[in-house]
Amino acid sequence: MSKDNKSDKDWKETFKKKLNIEPGVHLGESGSKDKKKFTFSFWYFFIILLLFLALNTFMVSRQANVYAVDYTQFKQLVSDGTIRRVAIEEERYIGYPFSRDQAVTDLRSLTSDPNASTATALLQSFSTYKVDDPAFIPLLDEKKVEYYATPPAKPSLLSTLLSYALPFVFILLIWRFLFSKMGGQGGQGVLSFNQNKAKIVAEGDTGVRFDDVAGADESKYELEEVVDFLKRPEKYTEIGGKIPKGVLLVGPPGTGKTLLAKAVAGEAGVPFFKMSGADFVEMFVGVGAARVRDLFRQARENSPCIIFIDEIDAIGRSRVSAGMGGNDEREQTLNMLLVEMDGFDSRTGVIILAATNRPEILDPALLRPGRFDRQVLIDKPDLEGRLAILKIHTRNIKLGEDVDLRKIAQSAAGLAGADLANIANEAALLAVRQKRKTVLQADLEEAIEKSVAGLERKSRLLNAKERERVAYHETGHALTAFLTEGAEPVSKISIVPRGMGALGYTLQYPTEDRFLLSESELLNTIDTLLGGRAAEEVIYQEISTGAGNDISRASDLVRRMLTEFGMSERYRNITLPTTQSGIAGISGAREYSEKAQEYIDCETARIVNERYTKVKTNLEKNRKALETITTKLLEKEVLNGSEFQALAKSEVID
Repeated sequence: MSKDNKSDKDWKETFKKKLNIEPGVHLGESGSKDKKKFTFSFWYFFIILLLFLALNTFMVSRQANVYAVDYTQFKQLVSDGTIRRVAIEEERYIGYPFSRDQAVTDLRSLTSDPNASTATALLQSFSTYKVDDPAFIPLLDEKKVEYYATPPAKPSLLSTLLSYALPFVFILLIWRFLFSKMGGQGGQGVLSFNQNKAKIVAEGDTGVRFDDVAGADESKYELEEVVDFLKRPEKYTEIGGKIPKGVLLVGPPGTGKTLLAKAVAGEAGVPFFKMSGADFVEMFVGVGAARVRDLFRQARENSPCIIFIDEIDAIGRSRVSAGMGGNDEREQTLNMLLVEMDGFDSRTGVIILAATNRPEILDPALLRPGRFDRQVLIDKPDLEGRLAILKIHTRNIKLGEDVDLRKIAQSAAGLAGADLANIANEAALLAVRQKRKTVLQADLEEAIEKSVAGLERKSRLLNAKERERVAYHETGHALTAFLTEGAEPVSKISIVPRGMGALGYTLQYPTEDRFLLSESELLNTIDTLLGGRAAEEVIYQEISTGAGNDISRASDLVRRMLTEFGMSERYRNITLPTTQSGIAGISGAREYSEKAQEYIDCETARIVNERYTKVKTNLEKNRKALETITTKLLEKEVLNGSEFQALAKSEVID
């Protein structure tokens, strides 16, 4: 055992001694030894039911060669003498073609000679349901047919069980199955709904270290203090310092918040309680608060440890803005969480990590010092971060010699770590689909396009007119970007349909990461969006529905310029915000007058129309270039950036 491992074991045993935990005891997922539990399956019930039916078929006697006939035919058999003896049962008549004396004689002959012809006659009988017919008994007397009544048959024990006990057992099994499902994780039953549903991962079980996380160096540096405190708490207590009780991980979806939390637990080698905010609140009133209490109780018993609450906004929503959309159960859960975070000492070694991508809706009481003291931003990675993430996710993938991960990282601007992981995996799947042993650069580029634009759909066939219009539309986007100074360069033009509704697409990849845009650059983006519709009007003198998404994005960008960025003439350097509504399904109200709203609408229309006129004029001036590039695009379906640049430079009029 190395020195570091020995010291880690010593401080863990020290914490256990402080808590009166027997040294050497290993706390697993449920804090006890693993036990194999019987898992009920409905297949068992069906098998038992089939066995009962088979047993019933075997045990219940059946009369052989009893032919069911209708009542009229039964009377006819009596009339013509075929039936010589009738047994009157509770619900039916059974007719035998022999009398009582003949039956005794036939039975004796059957015993002495099993092959006797009387054996067949002995086994033949007829049955029919009873009918309220007063003439039936006189008919029997007239034909001198023997008749007698039989007492009702007593039900067998097996039939009684099948009739009464089996439905009860069936209902009981359904009740047990449904309520065991309601118990949730960890094998909790319906009567233990107040217990927390956190998944406890044993020491070192997360399998994630800081080396597995890339693109978030500053965030890792902030969290290294948490790991250092869990390993060497005396280092901070000697000087009088206190580690933050809670750390809130904030960032867009897919940036690695959960991964970082697991890395902290993996580096520290302590139990890791993982729970989602939605797991606290269920159908029973008071369940959330009870689960919070139980969670913190278990955390204290297993300290030092880490509690990780994913998507904490599910219970931490601001109580002020809740309004009619408030939820008393959710508020009780939040109140209990606030009380528990105040109630434990930071020196006990319990650290709370939480993650959210909506920090603006969290309750201020949750974010004050003493609860979540520190907020760590985990943003989308920059170029170097994306490159590091790609290296991690491709380290187990066989890459071809032509692969340039830096170029792929440049092409993936704006994508999060989860997107990059998916791109690496999709590229590997594409290589396997092509029956290759290595991943090529083309596979990674195709994976990016699939992530950005959607799945390629060559099966969607367009007629010649629509295909030509789509080609002019996409060329209009690309040519407008080429004619616009400072616009991002075009890397690909395609008229192959992708995704849900894209009949074609134009890709522009930035040469560098941008964190702010000037007013002129925003207008250039609007010009590029409007280029597709302008090209259609230049060629066909009419517009189509193909630019619906383009004009929606252009209009939205202009409104943001006027209301958020303060780029209007009348309201220069003034923001015109909308309130945050806490009621689901109802948008926030604006905080400006109707007159200001009218100005925004008119100004949006003016700016969009001015930019559209400018773009249309430029395309009319370069109509020859528009037609030449479109012809080439119709011929090849896809033009890469270099092919487009060569055509545009040779045809565009300066």
